[in-house]
Amino acid sequence: MPAVAPNSPTEPPADSAAQLATRDEQLKQLRRQLQLKQFELDTVLGVAYDMTARDHSVDELYHMLRLTLQGQRNVVQLVLFAREDDHFRARLALGCDLTTAEKLTLSPALLGGEVQEPQAVEDLLLGPDWSKYELVLPILRQRRVMAYVFVGGLRTDFDRQQLIPFLTSLANTLMGAVENRRLQAQRVADAAVRKEIEIAQEVQAMLFPRQLPNDADLAIERSYVPHTEIGGDYYDVVEIDADRLLLCVADVSGKGVPASLLMSNFQAGLRTLLRQGVPLATIVPELNHLLFRNSGGEKFITAFLGIYNRRTRRLQFVNAGHNDPLLLADNGTVTTLKDGTVMLGIMEELPLLQVGEIEIPHQSLLLLYTDGLTEVFDADGNEFGEEGVLAVLHRSRYLPLPRLHQEMLRTIDAYSSRGSHFADDVTILSCRFK
Repeated sequence: MPAVAPNSPTEPPADSAAQLATRDEQLKQLRRQLQLKQFELDTVLGVAYDMTARDHSVDELYHMLRLTLQGQRNVVQLVLFAREDDHFRARLALGCDLTTAEKLTLSPALLGGEVQEPQAVEDLLLGPDWSKYELVLPILRQRRVMAYVFVGGLRTDFDRQQLIPFLTSLANTLMGAVENRRLQAQRVADAAVRKEIEIAQEVQAMLFPRQLPNDADLAIERSYVPHTEIGGDYYDVVEIDADRLLLCVADVSGKGVPASLLMSNFQAGLRTLLRQGVPLATIVPELNHLLFRNSGGEKFITAFLGIYNRRTRRLQFVNAGHNDPLLLADNGTVTTLKDGTVMLGIMEELPLLQVGEIEIPHQSLLLLYTDGLTEVFDADGNEFGEEGVLAVLHRSRYLPLPRLHQEMLRTIDAYSSRGSHFADDVTILSCRFK
């Protein structure tokens, strides 16, 4: 039988067979890469769906990513540091427990967010504790590093090239979900705070008297400028009977909802005691006991309480650690009303109590105020003080009370280095005795 020629049509050339084999292998590799890419895409999309489909907590989101990564055979060593309140914290680890990962120390460059491209860990000179890790992947949002993913145990360059986009996509998905949860939690918290503020403002508005006396015996005016949305100042005018009325100005330590609630307790106690007809010598210790019981000595109230008798023209008063009210007579004489006791609520029993009493001259002016009026400073650090208040009183005492208050507020506004942004609430309660 004749021999077949080497280049017989029934058998491909040797070089063509090698090319076909190479092409088949390349097609297989491309097919595997395509399948891997499809798997990675499905994984990222699945994780993204699972993270957004339900209202997971932040810890649950990290746990979901950990379970996903555990199923990836190429991920041997991994630790993820996430930015939380301008600090980086280890939140996820594979190949070691999280307690061990938390002991790893980031360099100043990492803490400062300066590493913004994938980089070999050995180039960062982090020390022997990082020997298991080969690559760091920064996760950026709006050009700011939000997390670092450290990866180790990479077997081939192929693993490295495949893992970088995959892990980056997963980590980006995670950090986006975490940020959304935090924003949602912040919105809920902000809404709760706004509701508390609204309630406290309503409570505070109910504390202040709706109408003030302006009759043949006296005229009363008030001004209130809160420093924050919920101030800590309080004023009150209560007609006890046909002859007597109470004048009160108070300042609670602290601001916000707790201060508002404590002041509402103060007002409720004060009005209850007034209805019972008890004297100031009893009212003040009872208020002190009420405040101490409610705050445990952690908060206090400074207060001035005065009961004026229209018939006798006498004012009984207690100054409980408050700014001294100023009584300006028609002849220009100024009397400060100091008699009283210490601030209320800091101790269970008041160490001393002195009820002052003074006769009110005709055509005199009484000014009650909180420390926000005097604790105003100019650019050189000089305090407006009681002297500044007296200066305004002397030159403006015959103005109608609303205009007197406007002048007082205009003066401290001009005096303050901060303008109208006062450091504390400002309350003014004035009474002109006819």
